[in-house]
Amino acid sequence: MSAKSSPLTGLEYLAILAIILTWGINNAAAKVATLYLPPMLMGGLRFLAALAFLFPFVRPPFPEPRKVLAIVLLTGPIHFGIIYVAFSMADALSPLVVASQLWIPFTAVFAWRMLGETMRLPAVVGLVVAFVGVAWMSLDPHATGDLPAIALIVVAGACWAVATVLVRKTPGIKPLKMQGMTALVAAPVLLAMSLVFETGQVERIKAAPPIAWAAVLFAAVVSTVGASALLFWLVQRREAGRVTPYFLLTPLVSCTIGILFLGDKLTPQLLIGGGATMVGVALVAMTEKRIKPEEALAEAA
Repeated sequence: MSAKSSPLTGLEYLAILAIILTWGINNAAAKVATLYLPPMLMGGLRFLAALAFLFPFVRPPFPEPRKVLAIVLLTGPIHFGIIYVAFSMADALSPLVVASQLWIPFTAVFAWRMLGETMRLPAVVGLVVAFVGVAWMSLDPHATGDLPAIALIVVAGACWAVATVLVRKTPGIKPLKMQGMTALVAAPVLLAMSLVFETGQVERIKAAPPIAWAAVLFAAVVSTVGASALLFWLVQRREAGRVTPYFLLTPLVSCTIGILFLGDKLTPQLLIGGGATMVGVALVAMTEKRIKPEEALAEAA
């Protein structure tokens, strides 16, 4: 039995658990931060702090610079800019976190169209179930006010999916190097967008409580750097497809925090719609033939 096909070790399970908890808490942290800071400013500060740790990984060679730039823009300022704007608009966290998982079926669709990959029947069924689940969840009376934010989350998921497919077409980019390049581009772009489109930044920075800054640092250091490093370690030891399905538990952590601490309402319609979405996403994820280390770095937010 090869090392990659042997059962996961206790240490590997601990690493998986740490990543799930980190990404789950990070969604809640981002929601809290956008309560006090303008969303694009928050995103810019997150990537600026992350860049301090990731900059040593940003060095030549840079294969296919134009394609890499497209990936960096999609996964950085575009994806997270939209995500944080959506978080700042919404009252509830749970529907947004569930809807964000649509990047997985979106990736299957775009890989089918752009790369000619086969979509097997379970993936098609899962795709339909996932989208129906989000639609059903969004029509809950407690979630209808968040429909614009949910729609933005779906758009952000589609952007991430396109970037994921581009990564498949651009082999040889190490995950931490990609994270560093993303931070290098996202920090100035998001800060510039904040300067142009947002107001009152100085006042809100002065008024922001310690929990807001803790949330920004958590996203920058623990999530962007720490969880990514753990994931990189895992996929160097194991096939990514062996470990990434566990990360579908991330929304469970975020939704639990949202319900217990952020005032989210758990209604039957939300529960059924969210459950159906995650079942559909799981079907797609389990059917995927290839999941590469770079793709495994997809964060919930």
